[in-house]
Amino acid sequence: MAEINRAIKGTNDMLPVDSHKFQFVEGKMLEIASLYGFREIRVPVFEHTEVFQRSVGDTTDVVQKEMYTFDDKGGRSITLRPELTAGVVRSVIEHGIVNGALPAKVCYIGGCYRYEKPQAGRLREFHQFGVECFGASSPAADAEVISLGLQVLETVGIKNISLEINSIGCPECRKNYHKALSEYFASHIDTLCETCRDRLSRNPMRILDCKSPVCSSLAADAPKVIDFLCDECQNHFDGVKAHLDAADIKYTVNPQIVRGLDYYTKTVFEFVSGDIGAQSTVCGGGRYDGLVSQMGGPQVSALGFGMGIERLMLALQNQNADFPEAKKCDIYIAPMGNAAALKATALCTALRHDGFEAQCDVCGRGLKAQMKYADKIGALYSIVVGDNELSENKGSIKNMKSGDTFEVSFDNFSEQFMKIKLDDALSSLEESVM
Repeated sequence: MAEINRAIKGTNDMLPVDSHKFQFVEGKMLEIASLYGFREIRVPVFEHTEVFQRSVGDTTDVVQKEMYTFDDKGGRSITLRPELTAGVVRSVIEHGIVNGALPAKVCYIGGCYRYEKPQAGRLREFHQFGVECFGASSPAADAEVISLGLQVLETVGIKNISLEINSIGCPECRKNYHKALSEYFASHIDTLCETCRDRLSRNPMRILDCKSPVCSSLAADAPKVIDFLCDECQNHFDGVKAHLDAADIKYTVNPQIVRGLDYYTKTVFEFVSGDIGAQSTVCGGGRYDGLVSQMGGPQVSALGFGMGIERLMLALQNQNADFPEAKKCDIYIAPMGNAAALKATALCTALRHDGFEAQCDVCGRGLKAQMKYADKIGALYSIVVGDNELSENKGSIKNMKSGDTFEVSFDNFSEQFMKIKLDDALSSLEESVM
């Protein structure tokens, strides 16, 4: 019975003491995405299982081992989304967005679900910020998406990050690479894990992404996809690097990057942090030019990235990053008696309509208990309303930090409070300058 009072393994509660930090980071993400012309899209948390099988790839760990899949009451196979790109592609096809003005740019924030071993930076329920750009095939688009990711990371305060890029080519130039890769791993077939033996005939590139120490060791010496690029893919990759150079964005070419999902083509990239341990990738993405047509849409180029928000917050925590303070209660109104409680309700309503966080007693507590509560919630100002204040139609607002008091009328109360806050803020600013 005690289990129902604990979060399920691999999930976390986001508590009010931390929510303002997530709101700050997520707000900056959407704000910066808008500077690049990306607009928010929201898609369902579950899709038909085939959406992910067709896009993510049935040889990936995600599809084979990690998806939360179930039959609904209609007998349909439904899966909680393990990532958002597939659902977004389904949506832009269904609603004809890829048939409109191109490039079409969308961004999102949402929860994802994967059944895997929980550890620092890796949860079974996690949240992603991501962007997707449809209809842009030039290297400039790749560099723009990478630049967006970097600006987000820098703006929220991430330090010690590096950009690693690679090209995994197109289906045509990968044929020769797959042949070389298959021959290499076939010579070590007795050493491969059981899963990778199956991958050898179906998709040998997935072996490069295996988490087994033995397979990872073999992968380190495997042929590199970047050595098998066709002229078109090589020219595209050179163009990406040229645009990154023009934007003064530092990068390292890492031939080991292949990404974990089957839909990627050409450019792949990762932003890596040195401050979160083994799960060091805080953002990963690339190009997936064939995915839209693969899922039943037109032949449209596409690219994007996904950024794990919990992993990002872990890096910020380890770097002791500064966050804006959580908003505090502007004013607490402490009524004494039923008539005063009605007045407190009226005053709070007016204050809230003018944009102030105002609270008053809703528990029927005495004055001492109310003031103790006001102190605990960090109220910046307070005012007591009793019979005398009601009869005189005025009271005294108290600055909870300095102890200064200000007599105000209950008429135009909100305007007077606004002036008091502004005057106090100006005084504090002058003191800090002197």
